[in-house]
Amino acid sequence: MASLLSCNNAAQQPHTSGIPAVTGSEPGSGNFREGVDYQLFERARILDRKGFAEPAEAYSLLLPKGWKQEGEIIWNGPGSGCDGTNQWIKASSPDGKYSIEFLPMLLWGWSSNAELRQMQQQTAVPSRYCSYAEPLTAEQYLRGDFLQNDLRGASIMAVSSNDGVITEMSQSNDKARRELMSYGASDVQFRATAIRASVSFPDGSEGIVLCGMNNVETTIPNMYTGSYDQSYTSQAQQRIVFRFPKGQQEQADKMLSVILSGFRTNPSWRDAVNGFWKDVREKKQVAHIGRIRMMDAQTRAIGDAAIRQGNERLAQMDVQMRNWEERQQSQDRIHTEFIKTIRGVENYQDASGKVELSGGYNHAWSRGDGGSFILTNNSTFDPSSVFQDQEWKEMKKVD
Repeated sequence: MASLLSCNNAAQQPHTSGIPAVTGSEPGSGNFREGVDYQLFERARILDRKGFAEPAEAYSLLLPKGWKQEGEIIWNGPGSGCDGTNQWIKASSPDGKYSIEFLPMLLWGWSSNAELRQMQQQTAVPSRYCSYAEPLTAEQYLRGDFLQNDLRGASIMAVSSNDGVITEMSQSNDKARRELMSYGASDVQFRATAIRASVSFPDGSEGIVLCGMNNVETTIPNMYTGSYDQSYTSQAQQRIVFRFPKGQQEQADKMLSVILSGFRTNPSWRDAVNGFWKDVREKKQVAHIGRIRMMDAQTRAIGDAAIRQGNERLAQMDVQMRNWEERQQSQDRIHTEFIKTIRGVENYQDASGKVELSGGYNHAWSRGDGGSFILTNNSTFDPSSVFQDQEWKEMKKVD
C-alpha cells in the first residue's frame, strides 16, 4: 500500500530554442566561449506518453544547451505486483563528459515474522523495481545495492546527510500516514533519510550521488500468537547520479544546481496521476489501468501543445499555460533541498515571472519566454550584443 503513495515520474521530449551557437569568431561576440565565459540553459519538456489518452506534459527542467536526452515513464498497472508510476531519464553533454541520470524508484518489503517472510519471498512476483529485503537507511543502501548495481566500480569519497530533504520527506510522510490510518492501519511509523555523496569512477571521472530513502514500519496484530509483527516497506525515492570530468567539481556543482532548481512538475498531471492511484487504493478502479483522461482544459491544452510544438521554441507556445513553472511545487522542493548542500539558489525576475536559479553565478539573462537562460560570472558579457538578439535582458535578483 505504501508503494502507491509517492509516484511522480516521466519520459522526456527534447526541446530546442532555435538560438544559434556562438563560436567567438562572429561579429560582436567578443571572443566569449560558451561553457567557459557563460552557460546557456534551455527548458526541456518531459511527456507522459503511456498513462494518458494523449501525451501529457508532466515535468520540465533546465538543461545546458545541446544536451541529449532519453527516458521513459513506467506504468505498472494494478495487480502487477509492483503497482505504481515510475520514471527513468538521462541527459548528457554532446561529448558525454557530463551526464545526469534520474533512476527509477525502487521498493522492497520485509516482515519481522519469519514464517510470513518466507512465504512472501516464495510468492513474490519478480520485478525490476520491487523486491524483498531488509529495510536500509540511505547511506546503507548507497554502500550496498546502489554501489554494486548502479555505480559499478565507483569508490565513495565522502557522504553527508541532507537534513533539508529529510524535512521535506517527513512533511510528505505525514499526509501518507493519515491516508494509511484511514484504511485501518493503527500504528504506522515513517523514517526518512537522505544523503549526498561524492564518488570517483574507474575511468577517472567523478560524480555526485543524491539519494532519499523512506522506511515505513506498520505494526500488525498476530492473531495466532496474540503478539504483534512489524511489516516494513522501503522506498528508494530519489536516486540521482551526476557525472563530470575529474577536477571540474566547481563547474559540476553549478550545473547540477541549475538543473535541480529548475525542475518543475505540472500540477494538473500530478493531480491526475495521484487521483488515479488513490482511486485504485480505494478499490474504485482495480479492473484495469485504462487511459487517464485529461482532467481539465488546461491539461488538454498542455498535452496538445506538447505534441505540436514539443521541438519548437517556448515563445511560440501560450505563456499562460506555463505559469505553473513559475511556482515551486511541494514535491519539487525536495530537488531544491538536495542542491542546498551544493550551492544556494537565487530568485530572479524576468518578463515571464519569478524564476529560481543557481546562486553560483553573479549574472543571469533571459529572453522573457521562461525557457532560455544564460548564467555567467563575467560582468562584461552581454548576450544581446554577442547573439545580436535584443530579446535578451538581464534579470534582477528579487526576494
